Amino acid sequence: MWRLARAGARAPPALAAAGAGAGPGPGGLEGWYGWAAGSAPVHWAEGGLAALQEATGLPCWAAIAGGAAVLRTAVTLPLAAHQGRLLAKVENLQPEIKELAKRLRYEVSVRGKQLGWSDKVARFHFAKNMRRIVTELYIRDNCHPFKATVLLWVQIPMWVCVSLALRNCSVGALGSAGAAVQEQFSSGGVLWFTDLTVPDSTWILPVSLGLVNLLVVEIFASQRKMPVSQFQKLVTNFFRVVSVVMIPIAATVPSSMALYWLSSSLVGLCHNLLLRSPAFRRLCRIPRTRSDSDTPYRDIMAALATRYSFSKQPH
Repeated sequence: MWRLARAGARAPPALAAAGAGAGPGPGGLEGWYGWAAGSAPVHWAEGGLAALQEATGLPCWAAIAGGAAVLRTAVTLPLAAHQGRLLAKVENLQPEIKELAKRLRYEVSVRGKQLGWSDKVARFHFAKNMRRIVTELYIRDNCHPFKATVLLWVQIPMWVCVSLALRNCSVGALGSAGAAVQEQFSSGGVLWFTDLTVPDSTWILPVSLGLVNLLVVEIFASQRKMPVSQFQKLVTNFFRVVSVVMIPIAATVPSSMALYWLSSSLVGLCHNLLLRSPAFRRLCRIPRTRSDSDTPYRDIMAALATRYSFSKQPH
């Protein structure tokens, strides 16, 4: 069905011309949006979606949902498992770091008395040496926390490229193939969103997206067993706000994009729950930590029930 889409995806000049028509020039917001929509990674995403549908014979809506599942499973799940290994190593280092910090604090105190350091100078030397010690431990165990951010650096650009590819298919911005692909999308939906080129007027997809994203955030927030810093609270609240803001945004974009966002979030939620399984964590060679539970799903339900229970206990 998307043979024409693949032909369009292999013709960058035509696609670039279609994208360039979206704005007055590269200096404005619309110009940058048009440039991104006509970029090579977006063309690759269009070709990948077309290839998936040609190989499977699925309708448009199923190809979009299936593509989200394939991408999340083939790309982000291995990265999430790698992130889990790194964070588990970092957590297991904490007792050693605390012991070394205790020793260093004593050594700095002794040295400071010998050299007449002020409290400010002593704190400076303690912090400087502590940073060096922690860095050496991260290098020793090959678990620097920054490496855990690789998942975000891959997942976000991939999400943006697929979203723009679906937008191109929905608005006909595929050069000579645009009208044909847009027509396929207009009848390629299912249930209440039969037309994938227009927003979901029922708001079912946008609200479902917001609820799933909020559920992911709340599961992580309820499962923290270590003291939470002010920065972590700020990050959690930020993602809560983003989850809510995505609802009206998803209500203004073509249903194809909202369907992809919802499918991606649902698969991501399933993967996050899967990564809590002790058996799957052993399969991924994620080191066991003190905060690991043998009954993670029961603990999640109990934590959510306790955190968000509206029934007040009698005093």
